[in-house]
Amino acid sequence: MLPASSGRIVVSARIVVLGGGFGGMYAARALKRRLGDRAEIELVNAENYFVFQPLLPEVGAGSITPAHAVSPLRFLLRDVFVRKAVVDSVDLERKTITVFQGIQRRPTEVPYDHLVIALGQTVDLSRMPGLVEHALTMRTLEDARRLRAHVIEQLEHAQITRLPEVKRGALTFCVVGGGFSGIETVGEMKDLIDRSLKFYPDIDPSEVRVMVIEFAQRILGEMSENLADYATRVLRDRGIEVKLGTGVASATGTQLVTTTGEIIDTRTIVATIGNAPSPVVRRMGLPFDRGRIAVERTLAVKGHADVWALGDCALIALKDAPEGPRDFAPPTAQFAVREAQLLAENIAATVEGRAPKPFDYRSKGALASLGARKGVAQVMGLELKGFPAWLLWRFYYLAFLPGLTTRIFVLINWFMDGISPRSVVQLRTQAPPALRYLRYRAGDVIYEVGNRSDGFYTVVTGAVEMTRTDPETGQTQTRIIGPGDHFGERMILGATRRKTAVRAVEDTKVLVMDREEFLKLAESFSAFRDYFAPYMARHGVSWPPEAGTDDPAGGR
Repeated sequence: MLPASSGRIVVSARIVVLGGGFGGMYAARALKRRLGDRAEIELVNAENYFVFQPLLPEVGAGSITPAHAVSPLRFLLRDVFVRKAVVDSVDLERKTITVFQGIQRRPTEVPYDHLVIALGQTVDLSRMPGLVEHALTMRTLEDARRLRAHVIEQLEHAQITRLPEVKRGALTFCVVGGGFSGIETVGEMKDLIDRSLKFYPDIDPSEVRVMVIEFAQRILGEMSENLADYATRVLRDRGIEVKLGTGVASATGTQLVTTTGEIIDTRTIVATIGNAPSPVVRRMGLPFDRGRIAVERTLAVKGHADVWALGDCALIALKDAPEGPRDFAPPTAQFAVREAQLLAENIAATVEGRAPKPFDYRSKGALASLGARKGVAQVMGLELKGFPAWLLWRFYYLAFLPGLTTRIFVLINWFMDGISPRSVVQLRTQAPPALRYLRYRAGDVIYEVGNRSDGFYTVVTGAVEMTRTDPETGQTQTRIIGPGDHFGERMILGATRRKTAVRAVEDTKVLVMDREEFLKLAESFSAFRDYFAPYMARHGVSWPPEAGTDDPAGGR
């Protein structure tokens, strides 16, 4: 601190904020307003936009276009330096952050005097076999876009299939988690389905099954029991099954198995559970408590006076209680914004030599949309239900949206959605990754004779049975394929149809590789190429074929 000639204290500090969500964006903005030119503020985020997450379920249902649920960070933070980069690590001793930025992903060191961590949480579904491989999530803008495209794809498939079991699976939609995100997602998804069925005449509404699965004994645990019971009744009246006291035991691409033993044929699982700290936060070496960064009530990380944390990634006590239970700030936008305001004041107080203040805020209430213009609200001790609660929900988030332009566009979206049919245009469905894991339960069919050749399979765990019928003798041959072995090699030879049938004989995990990726590996990785050379020699195939060749088998 240096005294200016006027007697005013001039402070020079470099403050870096990691994360561009509610906590990070509002913290950077509050810091700039509080410190002005006396501090250099930088925000690091993987994307160059701020996502208004409460609107993601509506993006997933198509009532709001994706571009109108986001705002450019450079527009919201005009006087803050925004760095689009991925955080790799933090060196607390040297006070530097290593990020990867640019097309070549070059490592760059970013120095700081004060570090603000607002990286939120990530999704960890690894405790439930199959969810990682087969569940959709609802945390990002791309997640919401993918959900809408996926739901429309299931309706398209159900419209044309003549296989009852396929149609049943395509028209069964499961949402795992009965919190705010899960309930709003299932409500909006039901709206999308109901309003789209008139375009699919071969789908009877009675064939559609939508459900929400919650491990606790009631949904919306953050709200009163009275409102939770009302929400449950509304969902059930709308035809949504609410399964309470039920968890997920396992999942595949076509089934979900609950902890109660129920087997649900479904091709749509949306997981709104499984919050976990991001790997980069774990690597920082900061103190953790209950899966989040342990901070003082001033929002300073315990043991680190120049490191601060807020939002979903921080465990913030709401009161000092040396004995007995403590209340902690919930991971909501309402609290993140208040935390950001206090954090800016406390960092300013620290660099100016004053004592920081403890976080002291009580929730003003909670709101949730149930779809179909109904909702629940708990505001300032009052409880609202139905249409008034839904209307309050919309006005509250409209006012909460950052940027006048965004508010206008969202309002127009809502107006047009109210007077026009819901669009079923499927602009683009994200292709599955070229290298992916899939899980199958014992007895599941992986593919049948005549199916399209869709990949090269390697068994990771479990076992499968391959069956082939000789077209000349009619004899059936079977063999068991276990961990480390592979099947589906005809794809390499350019075959478009399967000549064998494969099913799982145990609960099985496989790695599937698309043909293009297989050929690229064969061309560039000698050990991989040498392993398959004998197989190709037996089939008279020149090896390795060039990636992109349509018929490596030379017309065989």
